[in-house]
Amino acid sequence: MEKTNILKKMNFIGVLLILFGLLLISSCKKKDDKAKLTQKDFISQLTEEEIANGILTPEIMWKFGRVSDAQVSPDGMNIVYGISRYNVPTNKSNTDIYSIPVAGGTPKQLTTRIGGEFNQRWTADGKKIAYLSSESGSVQLWEMKPDGSSKKQISNIDGGINSFELSPTGNNILYCKEVKLEKNTNDLYPDLPLADVKIIDNLMYRHWDQWNDDKHSHIFVADYSNNKILNSKDIMEGELWDAPMEPYFDNSEMTWSPDGKIIAYTCKKLIGREYAVSTNSDIYLYNIETKETRNLTKGNLGYDRYPRFSQDSKKIAWQSMETPGYESDKDRLMVYNFATDKKEYITENFDHNVSNIVWGDNTIYFISGLNATYQIYKVDLKTKKFTQITKGVHNYNSFAKIDNKIIGQKMSMSMATEIFKVDEETGNDTELTFTNKNIYDNIEMGKVEENWIKTTDGKKMLVWLIYPPKFDKNKEYPALLYCQGGPQSAVSQFFSFRWNFQIMAANDYVIIAPNRRGVPSFGQEWNAQISGDYGGQNMKDYLSATDYFKKKPFIDENRLGSIGASYGGFSTYWLAGNHQKRFKAFIAHCGMYNFESFYASTEEPFFPNHDLGGNYWDKNNKVAQKSYAQSPHKFIQNWDTPIMIITGGRDFRIPYTQSLEAFNAAQLRGIPSKLLFFPDETHFVVKPQNAILWQKEFFGWLDKWLK
Repeated sequence: MEKTNILKKMNFIGVLLILFGLLLISSCKKKDDKAKLTQKDFISQLTEEEIANGILTPEIMWKFGRVSDAQVSPDGMNIVYGISRYNVPTNKSNTDIYSIPVAGGTPKQLTTRIGGEFNQRWTADGKKIAYLSSESGSVQLWEMKPDGSSKKQISNIDGGINSFELSPTGNNILYCKEVKLEKNTNDLYPDLPLADVKIIDNLMYRHWDQWNDDKHSHIFVADYSNNKILNSKDIMEGELWDAPMEPYFDNSEMTWSPDGKIIAYTCKKLIGREYAVSTNSDIYLYNIETKETRNLTKGNLGYDRYPRFSQDSKKIAWQSMETPGYESDKDRLMVYNFATDKKEYITENFDHNVSNIVWGDNTIYFISGLNATYQIYKVDLKTKKFTQITKGVHNYNSFAKIDNKIIGQKMSMSMATEIFKVDEETGNDTELTFTNKNIYDNIEMGKVEENWIKTTDGKKMLVWLIYPPKFDKNKEYPALLYCQGGPQSAVSQFFSFRWNFQIMAANDYVIIAPNRRGVPSFGQEWNAQISGDYGGQNMKDYLSATDYFKKKPFIDENRLGSIGASYGGFSTYWLAGNHQKRFKAFIAHCGMYNFESFYASTEEPFFPNHDLGGNYWDKNNKVAQKSYAQSPHKFIQNWDTPIMIITGGRDFRIPYTQSLEAFNAAQLRGIPSKLLFFPDETHFVVKPQNAILWQKEFFGWLDKWLK
């Protein structure tokens, strides 16, 4: 299973961007290594051979500039944003801050230091840009003028800071830093300085990709004036939890009221077993004048996240899930009125999720999925009328609205994220940044085709078909069934830097990518059906898509493969034991193989409690017993097809032992099999050289058995 994306904006790809951000912060600390590199080392041009070939390769993938965190100036005239680039020979990353006029034009690079600047924010008067940099050795707050000049370090906070947000009134700042609150092994046994052990007496002792330690992320509020940060106060003093919440530490979970009087933040104020089995996060309101904290969402036992104040500070909106323990429940739009002390469920009659809340005048704008695309919507709070603003085959990942301007970040299966300006009246958008134009001008992308097919229970299912870029209708191609992770994650118009459909197609494969049962953007019934039915209807959906498209004259039904990660990895394992000789090769990345050992080793037990129906030892729980009966290891006796298995040593969501179990079983059964184990990677492979190796092994395996 894969966690829903941190911003709830682009599902699978959202999680990848967050992990990239964590990697960037880590890499920023290695100043001595970075100092040996120059800006030129991070801007790689295509070689003559790559231009001549004209197709996407793993090496070209790591030449893409990755656009992030677009911020519009207070006057609505300019945008600052980040571009991250990689240097493959050194495995290093670098992020610089750029600016571009909202009217369009040539981007201006504002920072050039190797090591990275990020978390860029306009000051309230628009005269400066604040940002984070590790130039002084630890991550601190800096300021510069909008043209990039007059850079100056503002903070000198012990241990550095992780993120920040400026008050709209310009006189305060909130920032996050780690605070030591618990004793570690050396504190407990100072006489044994070389002892290396983790002493654990409760859940949750590790999360996603890291072991929990003696520190917690806390929010501090401080005065911010005259290029100084003064009078810092920990608004969570002594509290044994994190804000923003682990494992993503997303600063969009914190916000200021426009009048600068209140900080709203998300936190799950639970510890131990209660924390591990719960999704009960709440919205807390901290009043900087009274120093009091209030729980706004007490009583709702699901996720409450991403608070946003109205422009007059009289109301606040947020995303809310109702069902306890269900991380992929409907993301509802809720609004609270401070004057009336009443909460209102705005999207009760809207059958889709809400993310990226932005206030207008008695209007809320948001992003929602529709048929595996992500569009910008608005709702009139008086009439409850919903209007879809953008249309098309794309994903909007995030956006901001200043006056009558909508500035958004958009991607598709054929385009990495770029910044666009949207006309609210027509929905038409205009591209402002062309970060990777040099690549698109020289690389042919494959056609992406929308197909609707009938499932075994008579419903219609959207399946994307991605063709090789030099497609020949008279030729027979091998085809790959793509099994999505999540499981509640749409096969939308995402541009992944690893599970990339265009690079698969460029290797002369036709890609079959179904939006099977259990994915969002097709209504709540379609999304919820998969819970308690692993190995059920969603697997029939996969086989329906396979059987439908293998009859196409350009697909060779004798050269079909199945691939997937996380829940897609489980799907591949399950199909390996139930495919009835449809497929000739499998690849499973970080998949669940043995549900019983998975339940006992994953770090968020609320996930299997809901999606599998409970634990495996409760023999009276019919839903759970049905789920565990569908565990892939129950069908290992049927495996008869070559399989490659991939995993990361720091994956705590689906621990790498799941992959070892599957590989060992395949080997003992004499099935042609290969294991890729990345000791320092997590649920995702994010280091450049590892990722390129991943691609080479991926296609090497498929080519061996399908070509």
